[in-house]
Amino acid sequence: MKANIFLLLTLALLLVSKTTAQTKSVTISGIIKDKNLKTSIPYVNIILKSSKNQAFVAGVVSNEEGRFTFSNINSGNYILETSFVGYKTKTQALFVGSLSEFLVVPNIELEEDINTLNEVLITASKTAEISAKMDKKVFSVADNITQSGGSVLQSMQSLPGVTVQDGKVQLRGNDKVMVLIDGKQTALTGFGNQSGLDNIPASAIEKIEIINNPSSKFDANGNAGIINIIYKKNKQEGFNGKIGIASGYGALWRRKTNLPTIRPQYEVTPKINPSLSLNYRKNKINTYLQADYLYTETLNKNEFITRTYNDGAIVNQQTKRNRDTHFTTIKTGVDWNYNDQNTFAISGMFGSEKIIDNGDQPFFNKDYSQRLRLWQFLEDELKTTAMLSVSYQHKFKEAGHKLNAGINYTYHREDEKYFFDNIMPTFTGKDSFKLLSDEKVIDINVDYIQPLKYGRFETGLKFRNREIPTNMQFFPGINSPLDPNAGGWATYKEIIPALYGNYIFENNKIEAEVGLRVEYVKLQYDVNPNHPTYKSDGYDYTQPFPSLRFGYKINDKNKLTAFYNRRVDRPSEVDIRIFPKYDDAEIIKVGNPALKPQFTTAFELGHKATIGKGYLFTSLYHRFVNGTISRIATTAPNSNLIYAVFQNADKSSSTGIEIVYSKEVNSWYSFNINGNAYQNKIDAFTVTNLYPVPTTYFGEKQQIVSGNVKWNNTFQFNKTVSGQLSAVYLAPDVIPQGRINSRFSIDLGAKKSIQKGKGEVFINATDILNTLVIKKEIQGNDFSYNSRDYYETQVVRFGYSYKF
Repeated sequence: MKANIFLLLTLALLLVSKTTAQTKSVTISGIIKDKNLKTSIPYVNIILKSSKNQAFVAGVVSNEEGRFTFSNINSGNYILETSFVGYKTKTQALFVGSLSEFLVVPNIELEEDINTLNEVLITASKTAEISAKMDKKVFSVADNITQSGGSVLQSMQSLPGVTVQDGKVQLRGNDKVMVLIDGKQTALTGFGNQSGLDNIPASAIEKIEIINNPSSKFDANGNAGIINIIYKKNKQEGFNGKIGIASGYGALWRRKTNLPTIRPQYEVTPKINPSLSLNYRKNKINTYLQADYLYTETLNKNEFITRTYNDGAIVNQQTKRNRDTHFTTIKTGVDWNYNDQNTFAISGMFGSEKIIDNGDQPFFNKDYSQRLRLWQFLEDELKTTAMLSVSYQHKFKEAGHKLNAGINYTYHREDEKYFFDNIMPTFTGKDSFKLLSDEKVIDINVDYIQPLKYGRFETGLKFRNREIPTNMQFFPGINSPLDPNAGGWATYKEIIPALYGNYIFENNKIEAEVGLRVEYVKLQYDVNPNHPTYKSDGYDYTQPFPSLRFGYKINDKNKLTAFYNRRVDRPSEVDIRIFPKYDDAEIIKVGNPALKPQFTTAFELGHKATIGKGYLFTSLYHRFVNGTISRIATTAPNSNLIYAVFQNADKSSSTGIEIVYSKEVNSWYSFNINGNAYQNKIDAFTVTNLYPVPTTYFGEKQQIVSGNVKWNNTFQFNKTVSGQLSAVYLAPDVIPQGRINSRFSIDLGAKKSIQKGKGEVFINATDILNTLVIKKEIQGNDFSYNSRDYYETQVVRFGYSYKF
């Protein structure tokens, strides 16, 4: 085992990937005063020079109040020179950091004297091309050529440090990720746990931010980190926009033949994604509209499972799901700059997701000589989301000194209908159920930021009120496997007030950020009193969530950082939903209203070295979790039905190393390699599944060394044509009650600029070798099963866009 760990860590040290980040520009402000009279001096000349070579950087004149502002200044060491007729010219060293977008210079006091002070010089430190903080990675969606024309989830698959499993994004092998849209949680992507990413068109998105170590300013949930999806919004003067169309085909050939007697699986599935972006800006008003439509036919699932029971019974099954998806998103808003100090903004978002699933589940005996059951289903689901946001910003006279306030209202309806044909050897039953859920969320937030000489102080509060009434109705047929007694209603009510404070300090060598978030949560889950298993449940807590970041600049090319934070993952409403879900006839998923939050403590040490036209980033991290949330599968007595129920499975931990290397080899070729090796450990635990009857499960300790490697290559063939080739390998990993085997895929793409740069065409292909198959091994209390999912992974897309 030690040898395997050493080999994987060595491999990770050699194979690493690129994080794209942006150089942060800073706004510098201050005020000029008379040293004796303490009054402001208007119309003073202020010049900013480089301390390295005395080169002129920028110059301004103070206003009537003696205030001045420099905008878009890169971090580094400078000389600030202040001069005015009848006063001494004053020079002073000025360090501009990268932790804050605003820097307030202490009052500059001039003396009435004609003599000149000597300049104070220090060595300049030019900002590196990636985020010096190493806490955020920023990726432009337009640069991801291999995934153009797809969904946001697909666009994330090639990003360094990101993997996708079972339709969810994982950061460093963990899917407890908080997903934001424009910095806010919405029902579109889920409050807390992620959802819906596979149906948001990437064409609507400008960039994606990945934050592995969030500060206390962010909500406390999401122990793996935060993904912030930034929608497009142009701010150019006048009327402008962009229109695009993308199309493609997936499932180009059959990877695995159906079991006998079922309907054909989808092949050569069409995709289409038109998009429109409009913006109009004049004087103090900026209006925008982003509209996208994504239609896909997909072989969403094609899983083959062999279940083996301790009594010798063997069941072979297939779950084949042909899916049609219509997803529409519209985001619009108005920004009103009332004056230099006050800005108002109002925005709205609408999303409609229509899903039609036609599925087949045949069940056969050991040698496939007898079909035990055929479960054919139609799922008709409509999800509707509407969000309204109103915000206000007041800028004080000092640049960067501001107050933000906002209120967000979200409404989300889930209208889901299932119709089943339960075809048995001696009869056919017609079964169905209907689920209706309305989610209403109000978020109120206030944030205050005060720039300081060496950093800034920020504080704020947030209040959330969330309510989700759900209603489930079962309509069983002849000898139905459905449990009509498990239906009824349930209401989820959540109240969360939170208060945070952060202090950020920075000088030439040291960066530090210390923060604390205090959060109170009260969850009430009211359940239909006639439910046979569950009664009303809930929890409440008041918990501190501290965060700490420390950075030390060894020199211009080397920097060390350290992170610490404590976070929480609260169960989502779906995790505790009491109703069994029958999208699989014999492996049935059930929520657990007794589920409690899991708390995570994380540590990380990082080092970044700038090497020529590239960089090397190395990070060691460790996180441990109390109350690990896992789905545990057990069997019912005298039955082959398996019930998978969410439980708190005691403690787990993950320790790993991530390395990122980026290199511009020459003008036409650059590459990045990302390696992530980690040890996942789940301690032994004991839980009891209450549904349908109490069943105790004893989980043994699980431990594995896993990881992944990604290699991205970018080619600039000429001024108008570029290409991309990406490869990813995912090592075996542990999952609750089992393991998932290795996976490998290769993607490629190319794009060409046309029409004098206003137009662009692209073509790409994902999983070109058709090698990406999900293989799992599960061990239950008196059963085990192996599965292979040959779902659609190979897709060819092409498209065109035009800017105007």
